[in-house]
Amino acid sequence: MSVLYSISLPDPAKARGNDPRLSFTASGADAFAEQLQAALRTPELFERWKATQDEPDDVDPGLGAVDPNATVTGKQSDLRIDLVASTSLPGDLFKQRLRMLAGSHWELRDVR
Repeated sequence: MSVLYSISLPDPAKARGNDPRLSFTASGADAFAEQLQAALRTPELFERWKATQDEPDDVDPGLGAVDPNATVTGKQSDLRIDLVASTSLPGDLFKQRLRMLAGSHWELRDVR
């Protein structure tokens, strides 16, 4: 069962994680949506993060779960970018991916 997450990036230029190797590189609504969707659908972001860990082989493989059916849409609204993500991934994994991509520069607006 998929859950809909409504996310806001109040200042898209600051929506970057602590590690540039894992962060958003996007600047427009569509690009942010594409990058988040890829982080949910594919193991690429997880694999890059895992490679940065002191003991990559000890990382719980469950943290790399993906949802190949995840979708994300983006919309520019004034200066902010609003994203709506639909995914079956657990909320803690969804939030972990967002923290990697955007750091603390995102707001969870609604969950349905």
